[in-house]
Amino acid sequence: MTNQKNLEVWFVTGSQHLYGEETLKQVAQHSQVIADVLNKSPQMPVSIVFKPTVKTTEEIYNICADANTSKNCIGIIAWMHTFSPAKMWIGGLKILHKPLLHLHTQFNRDIPWSEIDMDFMNLNQSAHGDREFGFMVSRMRKNRKVVVGHWQDDETINAVSNWTRVAAGWHDWQGAKFVRFGDNMRYVAVTDGDKVEAEYKFGYSVNTYGIGDLVKVINETSDAAIDSLVKEYDAQYKLTDALKKGNEKHASLREAAKIEIGIKAFLEDGNFKGFTDTFEDLHGMVQLPGIAAQRLMAAGYGFAGEGDWKTSALVRAMKTMAIGLHGGNSFMEDYTYHFDPKNQLVLGSHMLEICESIADGKPSCEIHPLGIGGKADPVRLVFNVSAGPALNASLIDLGNRFRLLVNEVEAVAPIENLPKLPVARVLWKPYPDMKRGCQAWILAGGAHHTCYSQNISAEQLQDFAEMAGIEFVLIGKNTDIYQFKNELRWNDVYYGR
Repeated sequence: MTNQKNLEVWFVTGSQHLYGEETLKQVAQHSQVIADVLNKSPQMPVSIVFKPTVKTTEEIYNICADANTSKNCIGIIAWMHTFSPAKMWIGGLKILHKPLLHLHTQFNRDIPWSEIDMDFMNLNQSAHGDREFGFMVSRMRKNRKVVVGHWQDDETINAVSNWTRVAAGWHDWQGAKFVRFGDNMRYVAVTDGDKVEAEYKFGYSVNTYGIGDLVKVINETSDAAIDSLVKEYDAQYKLTDALKKGNEKHASLREAAKIEIGIKAFLEDGNFKGFTDTFEDLHGMVQLPGIAAQRLMAAGYGFAGEGDWKTSALVRAMKTMAIGLHGGNSFMEDYTYHFDPKNQLVLGSHMLEICESIADGKPSCEIHPLGIGGKADPVRLVFNVSAGPALNASLIDLGNRFRLLVNEVEAVAPIENLPKLPVARVLWKPYPDMKRGCQAWILAGGAHHTCYSQNISAEQLQDFAEMAGIEFVLIGKNTDIYQFKNELRWNDVYYGR
């Protein structure tokens, strides 16, 4: 995935003609300084673009209309340096479709005690100018992010930066296409859902292609391309002896490379940003895509197994948000438990497909039998995942609405070796603890598939849910089951069950 500096967040300052030209010049100068500082901040992943001060209903409407139609604009930061009568904002806010961040700041950090006069007061009115604007956004029931603090403070800059990452993830979904190879895993409920409603709410489309369509592309792969990728495998991973050239399973490694090349070509040709497959529908394929799915995720594509298109799309969005950050994001499944009363843990894994972006150290490239799917032994990357704070996010379809459910967790190093478990795996402690964390997850209808993240916060995913206009539910350190049940009940009332 590439640098995001081509994406723009527009810095829009509100004022009015009441204060005269001299004050408006100062407003513009101050706004330019703030926009430039934000734009040049090392942690800012996108471009912050200064826009001229808006002072009338017409100017506000036009800037919002321009933002809507700009291909590179992914959101607006609004700031009221002076007082900007908020009835002027109604028309613009009504049509604004891009995410909105309200920055509640002021140019000066401190009150100039010995010099403050009414000229200073007329210029620096954010304390009540932003309240006027905030009232109108609330009156219009419009979702937005509110960041409070001085624009030079690292905490404020970091909050703005985190929000721009979320806006980039939301922008990436608009018009995105995800391919479903085969159908949903038979009789499974939570991985399926309303793809029409998803396109309406989220902006991306999901369509099914037959395995034969993919197999045709896989079979067109050249020997030279396979040779090149096999060399890459040998350079990047610890190849087990059986897979090395001249040994009994080297042909399986070549087949895995052939599958990866074919899937990538299919995705590139169709301009897809992610995919799903299912081991129940592999007709014409020699082995289930293991290392292919792992590496394509590491390259930025969304993926989820068993036809789970919602998780595939979520993985893509979270990878987009995390560009340039340390750590990774991966398709994940809660697989089995460790119920030791003194050390209760969840072991997360999948049959094959965990993204190498979350690996602790150099993965091992191995081949082992797979007891389901009825195909040849698949090649996969095997590794542990480093300890540290993380989260699991699940996007589920409740029939009348989508819910984004997040559980904050603490990953831990394996307490013993796992010599006979031939898959990538991670151990974590769910917050607030094992019993309440799992209980809350089940009460909220969370799926067994998630996106596991080492670098995206629950707050960012809450912002993402608000951009989408969907429900957000958090299971964290302070979760109380009694209150959690009430929250779910209140949400049912709010969304009309």
